[in-house]
Amino acid sequence: MSESSLLASPFLHSNSGIHSDSFYASLIGSSTHKSQLRQIHARLFVLGLQLSSLLITKLIHASSSFGDIRFARKVFDDLPRPQIFPWNAIITGYSRNNLFQDALLMYSKMQLARVSPDSFTFPHLLKACSGLPHLQMGRLVHAQVLRLGFEADGFVQNGLIALYAKCRRMGSARTVFEGLPMSERTVVSWTAFVSAYAQNGEPLEALEIFSQMRKMDVKLDCVALVSVLNAFTCLQDLEQGRAVHGSVVKIGLETEPDLLISLNTMYAKCGQVETAKILFGKMKSPNLILWNAMISGYAKNGYAKDAIDAFHEMINKGVRPDTISITSAVSACAQVGSLEQARWMDEYIGRSDYRDDVFISSALIDMFAKCGSVECARSVFDRTLDRDVVVWSAMIVGYGLHGRAREAISLYRAMERGGVQPNDVTFLGLLVACNHSGLVREGWWFFNRMTDHKINPQQQHYACVIDLLGRAGHIDQAYEVIRCMPIHPGVTVWGALLSACKKHRHVGLGEYAAQQLFSIDPSNTGHYVQLSNLYAAARLWDRVAEVRLRMKEKGLSKDVGCSWVEVRGRLEAFRVGDKSHPRYEEIERQVEWIETKLKESGFVAYKDASLHDLNDEEAEETLCSHSERIAIAYGLISTPQETTLRITKNLRACVNCHAATKVISKLVGREIVVRDTNRFHHFKDGVCSCGDYW
Repeated sequence: MSESSLLASPFLHSNSGIHSDSFYASLIGSSTHKSQLRQIHARLFVLGLQLSSLLITKLIHASSSFGDIRFARKVFDDLPRPQIFPWNAIITGYSRNNLFQDALLMYSKMQLARVSPDSFTFPHLLKACSGLPHLQMGRLVHAQVLRLGFEADGFVQNGLIALYAKCRRMGSARTVFEGLPMSERTVVSWTAFVSAYAQNGEPLEALEIFSQMRKMDVKLDCVALVSVLNAFTCLQDLEQGRAVHGSVVKIGLETEPDLLISLNTMYAKCGQVETAKILFGKMKSPNLILWNAMISGYAKNGYAKDAIDAFHEMINKGVRPDTISITSAVSACAQVGSLEQARWMDEYIGRSDYRDDVFISSALIDMFAKCGSVECARSVFDRTLDRDVVVWSAMIVGYGLHGRAREAISLYRAMERGGVQPNDVTFLGLLVACNHSGLVREGWWFFNRMTDHKINPQQQHYACVIDLLGRAGHIDQAYEVIRCMPIHPGVTVWGALLSACKKHRHVGLGEYAAQQLFSIDPSNTGHYVQLSNLYAAARLWDRVAEVRLRMKEKGLSKDVGCSWVEVRGRLEAFRVGDKSHPRYEEIERQVEWIETKLKESGFVAYKDASLHDLNDEEAEETLCSHSERIAIAYGLISTPQETTLRITKNLRACVNCHAATKVISKLVGREIVVRDTNRFHHFKDGVCSCGDYW
């Protein structure tokens, strides 16, 4: 019934004899606007029906459903001695409108009025306890449930399970569930129990309960499937997740929004981004949760540009991002390495409600550092007022990536003076900084200081200190550290030792490190390349041939070098010997010009040019075919003079290209920033920030 037709109704305004409760109850149920309810309420006063418990209860329910909780409360307060039904209605109204504190307050008033609750009171009351969450009040309600004999009521018990799950009291949740008679264990009860474990990060327990549920032939519903999908997502069990997807289709629930969100999240987190994208496309109006799943899935699985594009699309469609979508987009910007995109993200956050969010500030610091601007990272750090250990550590790690050890150590001292306790990331940043600057004594001191702060070194810390010692020539000491490790050394640790052995031509220990790597990670091409380089450095060419033969037998091949250069916010990619670019002829002429100028300056290629560190590009007939050389040439012809060139490389910079880039920076009068897999190199006026120590 429309508002106009209701207000014009002759029955509402006439003095006819139709004034029964059932008539006005039907009228209330047919209302489509809160103003209609006020008209009906006024008419009840005229007719003397304002004390009808049935009609007042219906008015409270209807007003609450329209979100007009104030009017619902006014209607309730007009009752001199409300009985259980209006009390339940107003408690339900507050709970459904997420006014949980008001719901609990009304329950307290109900107790003072000596009105005894019934089975309809407790579910909404428990929802309010869960929503706050308020464990103490929930336990008091539980006690009353037992005292009044509702311990076998399925709806009440489901509310108790949800309450204890929200308050992370899984033992209590289990006790409630197991106390339910088998006849009362409906799909809602089972689902509540499965969800309880899934929501509390215990996926294996959730799946065990789901298995029991299936054995009892309980019919699956949407909520149960969402919970089990979340459990498989947490375990990243793609095979079982796909099986659940099949059940979803079989049951005919594939269009349910909550299931689409869970399926999208599961596929995205398991690396099946294309499948997630197809599911995403089925949603007519994706909500924030689904956008977050998509953006996060892109960012975590190497689709950084797609993550940024999705973030822009979400904003353009008027969906307001939250901390999850923003941090995922910031992470994607860090992966892409575009400083222009990073600045846009910083400006966007500066205009949002999250400009003072400490967690996002730390993500911005990390983003700017990984996009090559430690100065922008420091700017974010300086404007962050509430600096916790995460913010301090992000800045220290940023300095470490750029080899600015003195700044990292100075910041750590300031952090200590500020009374902020360091964590494992803080020390990792300090070790990286010392490692990239060759500060062996300082790095060793920081490594040993970790235990003073009750921090146990992990694989990354050990790998860093092994690299620090080994690169400086202290190989025996590095190996001794490995022998004394309280945890089993992993790939990064043995890889650091093998790299040091290659650098210092320590064949015996290098072979041992390589064997450990092969046993842990037999399909990693880099380990074989590193061993081959070790043999080549020692001029053991027959062993080089053996390693290459083993690689061929295993079907392994080296990664192809690729470099990206940012020009006007756009990243252009180039591979070794790349001739596919539309401006190839211009690039080739610029490369030849660079080569000529290098020779004129007296630059001579290293004799060991064919020997590179882990995953370096193999030598070509001329150095000018390396991907970063092509990227530099393109940058020079595409940007104004004095523009800083920013290049990202998928491999570690080779000795020759590093030496050549130093000379090029002086020849062209530009700063060239290169981000390889190991660190940042800032080339300027013929000098690199790494001090040739990388």
